[in-house]
Amino acid sequence: MAAAERRAFAHKINRTVAAEVRKQVSRERSGSPHSSRRCSSSLGVPLTEVIEPLDFEDVLLSRPPDAEPGPLRDLVEFPADDLELLLQPRECRTTEPGIPEDEKLDAQVRAAVEMYTEDWLIAHRRYQHLSAAYSPITTETQRERQKGLTRQVYEQDASGDEKSSPEDADDPRHSSGSPEDTPRSSGASGIFDLRNLAADSLLPSLLERTAPEDVDRRNEVLRRQHRPRTLLSLYPAPDEDEAVERCSRPEPPHEHFGQRILVKCLSLKFEIEIEPIFGILALYDVREKKKISENFYFDLNSDSTKGLLRAHGTYPAISTLARSAIFSVTYPSPDIFLVIKLEKVLQQGDISECCEPYMVMKEVDTAKNKEKLEKLRLAAEQFCTRLGRYRMPFAWTAVHLANIVSSAGQPDRDSDSEGERRPAWTDRRRRGLSDRTSSGDDACSFSGFRPATLTVTNFFKQEAERLSDEDLFKFLADMRRPSSLLRRLRPVTAQLKIDISPAPENPHFCLSPELLHVKPYPDPRGRPTKEILEFPAREVYAPHTSYRNLLYVYPHSLNFSSRQGSVRNLTVRVQYMAGEDPSQALPVVFGKSSCSEFTREAFTPVVYHNKSPEFYEEFKLHLPACVTENHHLLFTFYHVSCQPRPGTALETPVGFTWIPLLQHGRLRTGPFCLPVSVDQPPPSYSVLTPDVALPGMRWVDSHKGVFSVELTAVSSVHPQDPHLDKFFTLVHVLEEGAFPIRLKDGVLSEGTVEQELRASLAALRLTSPEPLVAFSHHVLDKLVRLVVRPPIIGGQLVNLGRGAFEAMAHVVSVVHRSLESAQDARGHCPLLAAYVYYAFRVPGMEPNLPGGAPPVTVQPATLARASGRPASLYLARSKSISSSNPDLAVALGSVDDEVSRILASKAIDRSSNRTSYLESFSSAPPATQLRPTVQKLLHEELALQWVVSGSAVREAVLQHAWFFFQLMVKSMTLHLILGQRLDTPRKIRFPGRFLDDIAALVGNVGMEVITRVYKDVELAERLNASLAFFLSDLLSLADRGFVFSMVRAHYKQVASRLQSAPNPALLLTLRMDFTRILCSHEHYVTLNLPCCPLSPPASPSPSVSSTTSQSSTFSSQAPDSKVTSMFELSGPFRQQHFLAGLLLTELALALEPEAEGASLLHKKAISAVHSLLSGHDADPRYAEATVKTRVAELYLPLLSLARDTLPRLHDFAEGPGQRSRLASMLDSDTEGEGDIGGTINPSVAMAIAGGPLAPGSRGSISQGPATGSRSGCPLSAESSRTLLVCVLWVLKNAEPALLQHWAADLSPPQLGRLLDLLYLCLAAFEYKGKKAFERINSLTFKKSLDMKARLEEAILGTIGARQEMVRRSRERSPFGNQENVRWRKSITHWRQTSDRVDKTKEEIEHEALVDGNLATEASLVVLDTLEIIVQTVMLSEARESVLGAVLKVVLYSLGSAQSALFLQHGLATQRALVSKFPELLFEEETELCADLCLRLLRHCGSRISTIRTHASASLYLLMRQNFEIGNNFARVKMQVTMSLSSLVGTTQNFSEEHLRRSLKTILTYAEEDVGLRDSTFAEQVQDLMFNLHMILTDTVKMKEHQEDPEMLIDLMYRIARGYQGSPDLRLTWLQNMAGKHAELGNHAEAAQCMVHAAALVAEYLALLEDSRHLPVGCVSFQNISSNVLEESAISDDILSPDEEGFCSGKYFTELGLVGLLEQAAVYFTMGGLYEAVNEVYKTLIPILEAHRDYKKLAAVHGKLQEAFTKIMHQCPFPQPQRVFGTYFRVGFYGARFGDLDEQEFVYKEPSITKLAEISHRLEEFYTERFGEDVVEIVKDSNPVDKTKLDPQKAYIQITYVEPHFDTYELKDRVTYFDRNYGLRTFLFCTPFTPDGRAHGELHEQHKRKTLLSTDHAFPYIKTRIHVCHREEGPLEVAQVFLAEIPEDPKLFRHHNKLRLCFKDFCKKCEDALRKNKALIGPDQKEYHRELERNYTRLREALQPLLTQRLPQLLAPTTASLRHSLNRASFRKLDL
Repeated sequence: MAAAERRAFAHKINRTVAAEVRKQVSRERSGSPHSSRRCSSSLGVPLTEVIEPLDFEDVLLSRPPDAEPGPLRDLVEFPADDLELLLQPRECRTTEPGIPEDEKLDAQVRAAVEMYTEDWLIAHRRYQHLSAAYSPITTETQRERQKGLTRQVYEQDASGDEKSSPEDADDPRHSSGSPEDTPRSSGASGIFDLRNLAADSLLPSLLERTAPEDVDRRNEVLRRQHRPRTLLSLYPAPDEDEAVERCSRPEPPHEHFGQRILVKCLSLKFEIEIEPIFGILALYDVREKKKISENFYFDLNSDSTKGLLRAHGTYPAISTLARSAIFSVTYPSPDIFLVIKLEKVLQQGDISECCEPYMVMKEVDTAKNKEKLEKLRLAAEQFCTRLGRYRMPFAWTAVHLANIVSSAGQPDRDSDSEGERRPAWTDRRRRGLSDRTSSGDDACSFSGFRPATLTVTNFFKQEAERLSDEDLFKFLADMRRPSSLLRRLRPVTAQLKIDISPAPENPHFCLSPELLHVKPYPDPRGRPTKEILEFPAREVYAPHTSYRNLLYVYPHSLNFSSRQGSVRNLTVRVQYMAGEDPSQALPVVFGKSSCSEFTREAFTPVVYHNKSPEFYEEFKLHLPACVTENHHLLFTFYHVSCQPRPGTALETPVGFTWIPLLQHGRLRTGPFCLPVSVDQPPPSYSVLTPDVALPGMRWVDSHKGVFSVELTAVSSVHPQDPHLDKFFTLVHVLEEGAFPIRLKDGVLSEGTVEQELRASLAALRLTSPEPLVAFSHHVLDKLVRLVVRPPIIGGQLVNLGRGAFEAMAHVVSVVHRSLESAQDARGHCPLLAAYVYYAFRVPGMEPNLPGGAPPVTVQPATLARASGRPASLYLARSKSISSSNPDLAVALGSVDDEVSRILASKAIDRSSNRTSYLESFSSAPPATQLRPTVQKLLHEELALQWVVSGSAVREAVLQHAWFFFQLMVKSMTLHLILGQRLDTPRKIRFPGRFLDDIAALVGNVGMEVITRVYKDVELAERLNASLAFFLSDLLSLADRGFVFSMVRAHYKQVASRLQSAPNPALLLTLRMDFTRILCSHEHYVTLNLPCCPLSPPASPSPSVSSTTSQSSTFSSQAPDSKVTSMFELSGPFRQQHFLAGLLLTELALALEPEAEGASLLHKKAISAVHSLLSGHDADPRYAEATVKTRVAELYLPLLSLARDTLPRLHDFAEGPGQRSRLASMLDSDTEGEGDIGGTINPSVAMAIAGGPLAPGSRGSISQGPATGSRSGCPLSAESSRTLLVCVLWVLKNAEPALLQHWAADLSPPQLGRLLDLLYLCLAAFEYKGKKAFERINSLTFKKSLDMKARLEEAILGTIGARQEMVRRSRERSPFGNQENVRWRKSITHWRQTSDRVDKTKEEIEHEALVDGNLATEASLVVLDTLEIIVQTVMLSEARESVLGAVLKVVLYSLGSAQSALFLQHGLATQRALVSKFPELLFEEETELCADLCLRLLRHCGSRISTIRTHASASLYLLMRQNFEIGNNFARVKMQVTMSLSSLVGTTQNFSEEHLRRSLKTILTYAEEDVGLRDSTFAEQVQDLMFNLHMILTDTVKMKEHQEDPEMLIDLMYRIARGYQGSPDLRLTWLQNMAGKHAELGNHAEAAQCMVHAAALVAEYLALLEDSRHLPVGCVSFQNISSNVLEESAISDDILSPDEEGFCSGKYFTELGLVGLLEQAAVYFTMGGLYEAVNEVYKTLIPILEAHRDYKKLAAVHGKLQEAFTKIMHQCPFPQPQRVFGTYFRVGFYGARFGDLDEQEFVYKEPSITKLAEISHRLEEFYTERFGEDVVEIVKDSNPVDKTKLDPQKAYIQITYVEPHFDTYELKDRVTYFDRNYGLRTFLFCTPFTPDGRAHGELHEQHKRKTLLSTDHAFPYIKTRIHVCHREEGPLEVAQVFLAEIPEDPKLFRHHNKLRLCFKDFCKKCEDALRKNKALIGPDQKEYHRELERNYTRLREALQPLLTQRLPQLLAPTTASLRHSLNRASFRKLDL
């Protein structure tokens, strides 16, 4: 920062804030000894310290709630109905609940049933959805809110780009006449045109003279109409990457499903149809070697075939008629097969015999085989009748699912057609190996494929020896090989048609695996689809949510080889026995297909004549709710005789065995190898296992295990894990109190139960994860119960709090670990979150149903209460707490103190020692009484246990702190609501000891965050967020002052660590996240006490600084400290608005110039503020304007913050980086350095050089000193823009009166910075136009990738400022090596929105619409603020400078792209300003008038009529005002004329017809203005308008040549020449030409234009004053270019320097001259003409030396050094590497060219242009203009004979020419540059041969040289220059010089001398010919003849020229005359 500016700050130290004081916080972070703290004025509390907040509850108590009017009342306190309890009915998938109805359930089952039927209990904050955490502002919600926006009309959208408009193309006006000599359009016609035009509508009250106050009031009312209510809904949604506060309600727990596939069996058809066939479908995973679904049985037989089984059939249940099934696959893989097995009725013969007919007979041969078929049918009928209840294996096949899914995904397959698919393996053969995917599991997904209909044609017959699953897996693995063995087998041909498709979302007519009806089930008679239970290939971690109790029995094999007797056709019967009596077989075996739903027995298929068969059967059983000791499975083995023999039974029992289902109270599952008894088992066998050798029983194979069977249970009642089983058993024992009990092998007595329970709690850590997750809700419930209601054992209360807490920590860890992949962004496990949110309830405080009452179904009922409801109605569903509830000891009405203590915990006195609430019961109550209970509070216990926990447990708890915090919060909420404590004052809601525990806990966790941030950043982030959310939740429940004090304590902890932290940015990032989460509370505004007035600090004496305060700009009395402190991060502000203070302090610290890791912190801090403000905008509670102003008061310091950050904000107005444009201009302390007379600001010079303050160029708003280097880290464009939009939000919503107060207290430099800020706002939100959005569209993708890279870089690299630190922090920091940092995660799934490259047309339209509205609203807010500042400034003494600055901002707004709506308000403000303060424009030497004229003219030419109306009104008033001041408006006249010239020259799509209408409108105003009737005003206006009209006519000409750059430049050249007498305008046009050249890339020409402009200014300055250091005029520039002398046309007679309006532009000053020269140097550098750069600086350096501007001189010499270095590097002689232009002679011939006919030019083209290129360019251009076949290129360079040309055509002759130098010139032109600069003479050669042809043999080829001279030297201000002279040799010279006798007698002598020379020349030629003839041989005779012919021709042509005589020569001349002639001749030659 410039020293002067720094000094200015020092004076103002008393009353500035935050950034302005900048007693830098500097090195506090690196721990430097000098670390000084930044001091905030009012309380002297540095920003780095958190101020003590007010006691929230006390403040509220001291303010009666009705102190606030109407809508503001809601801001004072949280609403009364803030907390509520909801009972949400649990979703049940099925129409019937499917829970057991038995009355006698044991505790375990009862607990399970309760758990699966309980409704969800949700503790709900009613307004939480308004918080940004739950309803974030996203792109989608923004789009929703943007509906109904009106489209703003913009000039650039209305106009389209004129260049490309098609109607220009064949416009007949496109003549190509050379502009050189056409006269300027005649005035008369112009006047006529203007008179006949129609004017735009006039502004009605414009000419009335109204009081300024009324005008202002009227303008304000108009400005306030139709404004959007919210600003931020127009700005892009806050950055989602930063949204740390984002939460979502967890999904309710639901049943787990994988990807679901629907398989429909359509038909099964064999070649012969003789008997029923039954199908079984199941999925198998080959890789895991596992069956992954239960069986689905289907029956596709015709009714007649089914009829064969009539004898055995019961009426089939509808559930067994299903033909379609839904399979679920959790882990899809390419190794999954759908296996189809077929069975048939048992018959005599082995499988091969039975398959034979199916393989041999064909359907086509039916007639042939009639008898055989008949025979087979008959046999089949007999077997069905006799053996119908038995099955035998028949055939099988498999479909490879991956093939179906992948080929179904290919769009070209017509999946619905009968494009019959062969089974998967033939498919393989056909398609070869091309489709083997190597990408493993991931490549496979079964969810989105196209449905496929398959026809499976080949089945393999089953082989009796290979029926087991092991064999099947071998077959399947083989099937995938290309040379499958199965191929060689003869197949059973059949046609099975199945449909495979992804299952629909909610399929109708579906049955669950328990055969319950799944909703929706429209009609119970519809054929069902079965859901098939999945047996996942690997563990699935999901909690049980519904009652399920299934048992699967898999007989594997039987070995009866040693069994005596006829045992060959073996089958196994399975029964579920409830006792030993045969009648006690329960009907719990699921039926298969076409049978009853449940049966009492089931059989395995029979393998014919096999003593040791294998089985593939699966029996599915429904386990009864209560399994007792007697329940067992009974297996009976039968021999079935297939042959009906007399005396032989159909089935003979040949063995028995059994499995008892309960063992020590646990369900027995797993593989068994059982011995088989030959005899019927004896009584009471069922309690023993068959392994026990019972006396007197005979066993097969001497009691060895011969029957292998496996049991699998799928149960949500039986955990099947020993540790869980034991835990549940113990807990239930304690609940039932039934001692003693058997546990495992021991007996448990009351004495040992406590020890067992403690051991069991500790052993929970050994549980395997899958069952633990599945039963996690049960386990957590039980643990909570143990904490809350400690069990009473033997009359003693046992405190298990610690053990239960540790177990809980462990369970949570396991669940987290198991579900790591499912975590949400915040690292929470959704399953646990759902448990807390929905399932958790405090035992004994439940809103219970009265015992036995039927449940009432209700919508989610609210358990909160409206004020005034009786307490008994607290429970929804109008239930009271039940008197029959066994958990409560006594009915409510009684006086049992124990229970009243439970219900109204107010009575519990916890002030005594810790053990007071672990009171023990002294005497054990009699067993008959209900047990008394002690109710502890879970949150108190959790806090206590956490604080005192040991390190191992603490570590586990910290990992998942969020869970325990949420549990505490829900417990507290339930305690408040159910304990009816919501009316209790917050200070006494919770006991003090609990609050102490919380404080200790928060301190501990906070410390952990701080210490772990450098070890494990991810954990630190998670902990930090959890802590913040916990405190945020407490704000809704507890004493808010207490919570604030904890926040403050946490801040202090962080601050103390910051000083020694190696990488503070990390900690700051976490603290910022912490603050952001706190601020996302839904009552954030209320928490900031917005309605209490700020009380100034109670300091004993007024602070010294405030008394010595520099008086403020505008008020004589001392500034109002109250208002000031509202706008600063003062003590009172931070104390009262505690959270807002924290947030803005974070922002202020991040914006500190010295802040570490700045860019990341900027983004975070700004994003936090933006997110909050967006939330306020979207919040219906703050929609009213009065409320919004109060909310805005919380953010007022943002204005000062942004103002002080100004130097580091991104510079949107892409001008040169001038920062303190307006501030320095208003700073009284800058004379020392910033004296405008003394220095030249680089940016000013640049702006000057760039042309007038063109629209969009920032130019120099002030000419003060540039602020030195930008201190600190600059903000990115995105962060800057967001900060500015927040500033605008505050300005839009704040109370205008407050803003006015504040502005009145600002010093001029501060005001200047504020205006700068507004200026930047205009630039930042300028509308880009639809075109820009379409362009951006294509760049987005690239940008988003680039952004990712930048983000990575920001995260990985630039966090620490210095590279060294970066390296260190990478080595040990989070970001360096860990792959799973959360930031990284967010990088990998980068915001998808931005990656989508091509937006639709609608989206682009929408973006443009929103951007247009944002730009308009932003500009209007700036305008409102400017009006406030103007009103404040009216009376001050500094008003001139401030108003000037205000006007500059207004001008900038008028110059940028604005909507019609804004412009009418902006122009109204401008008119008001000018009418109130005319001296601003007319009194001083200001550029403001010029800028204003330019802008107004631009808008006068608008295509939009309202803009024209307002602009012409403004322009008219401007003239009138200027006239009224001095009876003429020369200044405005001059400026308007210049502006128009400038506009015409620079604007592409300038519309002259619209401007003409505006000129007419101004004329109309002048005619109607009654007030000035008597003056000359109207006449002067008319003159001006006609003059402007003439300039416009030139413009039309220019427009025609828009596409022809040479012609366009010629035209501009001509216009500029026309203004030779008006230096300002000539300068304008020279600049226009420079601009055009620069645009075309002609930098040398642009530089020449600038040199000419500088020469022009130098001439003028030389007239004014004679300064030694200034150039003498254009002569001084001769070294740069010889053409520059044409600028000396100015002479005193044309110009009187003092006349008003002449040479008044900003360029006609020394500063302007410097600017022009610098720009020329820049252009020369760009064009590579470094030598010329040196010449320019030769002129510039003396000026800078005179000004002692050493900084500038240093820069200049630096640039000179660069230039010379480049010359050295690029000019290694003799091979220079520089390339300058290439030159061509171009001649135009033909009437079509108009003025160009027979004109010759030399064109300068870019270096290395080929002849073909320019030829092609010109040909193409003129062809486009004149049409096809008109333009011809003359191919040679001989003189063109006009007579031989076709008059209808246009001919162009193009010849390459080279610069030509005489020998004497080459002495001076040494370097390559010299020979390419200042060129006037060019040479080209024409080939010829002696016989007249152009080309011939090498020896006869000759060439003729031609020299051309041009009017000016190249490079010039044009790229083509007219050829003025041509020399082809002697004849040419003679024809030019001797054709006419000169008029000037002084030249006679020379003329004569030349004539004599020519005579002599002829004579010499003749002599030479003669000599030649004598010397040549015969071969040269022809050549000699040609020479003679040409000689004769030459002599004839010279004859007439040589014969004329000059008689006067004979007179003698005097000596003096001779001398003068000599001198004159030299001069002529010089020229």
